[in-house]
Amino acid sequence: MRAAASILHLDLDAFFAAVEQRDKPSLRGKPVIVGGIGGRGVVSTASYEARRFGVRSAMSMAEARGRCPHAAFLAGRFDAYRAASRIVMDRLRELSPLVQPLSLDEAFVDLAADPDFDPDHLESLVVRLRADITERTHGLTCSVGVASSKFLAKIASELNKPDGHFIVHPGTELDLLAPMQVTAIPGVGPATAERLRRLGVETIEQLRALSLDELTRALGTAGGRSLHRLARGEDDRPVEAHREAKSISVEDTFPVDIADRSELASVTDTLARTVARRLRAAGQSGRTVTLKMRRHDFETHTRSVTLPGPTDHPRVITEAALGLLAAADVTGGLRLLGVGVSGLADWVQDDLFSEPPDDEDDAVPLPRRAVRHRPGRQWAAGMDVTHAEHGDGWVWGAGLGRVTVRFETRLTPSGPIMTFDENDPALFARSSDPAGTVES
Repeated sequence: MRAAASILHLDLDAFFAAVEQRDKPSLRGKPVIVGGIGGRGVVSTASYEARRFGVRSAMSMAEARGRCPHAAFLAGRFDAYRAASRIVMDRLRELSPLVQPLSLDEAFVDLAADPDFDPDHLESLVVRLRADITERTHGLTCSVGVASSKFLAKIASELNKPDGHFIVHPGTELDLLAPMQVTAIPGVGPATAERLRRLGVETIEQLRALSLDELTRALGTAGGRSLHRLARGEDDRPVEAHREAKSISVEDTFPVDIADRSELASVTDTLARTVARRLRAAGQSGRTVTLKMRRHDFETHTRSVTLPGPTDHPRVITEAALGLLAAADVTGGLRLLGVGVSGLADWVQDDLFSEPPDDEDDAVPLPRRAVRHRPGRQWAAGMDVTHAEHGDGWVWGAGLGRVTVRFETRLTPSGPIMTFDENDPALFARSSDPAGTVES
């Protein structure tokens, strides 16, 4: 551990959902769930209002609808999230040249890399940082932790969430960790926690009392050594600066455009398992799964979902990628499909003793079947639109040849709801403002 608390971890609160609430006045203070809205979709982010009903990231949308049926279910606007993230990352780079983004909504900062860093003014630095981010992003909030290591900084950022911060002062690290459940340590899931419970261990303080030999006998060499060090707050991983989160990805270009969803799902399954295999070979794991699609007209789109923690599990990556595909419009066919994982880490959030991953070589392609594509333009819930007569708004819902729009933006009051034919020539999609705010 460092002698001073100089590693900062920032996590934007309920990021995707918060951007939607910021830009859609009628959703402020209400449950909002962002993710794949198709039958096989998964939750990317749930607002805190939705979390009160038990909705969480990586949960199936079907379960989320059962838990919180009155929520707003939105497909998401990746361009808006990317623009807001850019504002935050730029602000972090004003603190230090060493900024390590983990995903769009999370990053580490090595404050000691700034020669002007003064540990005695750390509290005011963090307060000013949080206020600046809220001001520059027009209302988004973040949670911040500062400590002597990455591990402790990440734990600290969770302690006063949302919209808070916690500084782990030198010399207090072990006292802070002692009463925490062992599941606070990355890699300790239900199965590992059960193994430790059989050893009489439920808290980090109790874990610290076990010798390295006892832990390696119970958990194996790698797992035992890792937990032995982290229980003592020992983590010497450096902050590694790069402009964008590193990723591992693979894509396939088809000789003939594919519009059959079952065939696309089979390709996605194969690509996702290939990415998982490459992650494991590289000793890496990642939080954000991205699906890349190039349409028949060469227009390229990406959809992403951020998982609760890093993984290299083929089943988890595959289910996330298939959920993204299920929510995508493939009318007219795709000429390219890709799957990538970013937000890479050298540790895995998955339980050390969870069910072993499927054998990637035994992957069975999904059966092909005829798929009827609905004619007309596709309108995803939450997307930004403009009507020639009524102005700017967003898609409230669509189906049966109709599209319902709520006319409002971040800079206007909550507006009226109107329904149009899905092929209304006066209605068209629009992009988010490059500065991260919706056009008005």
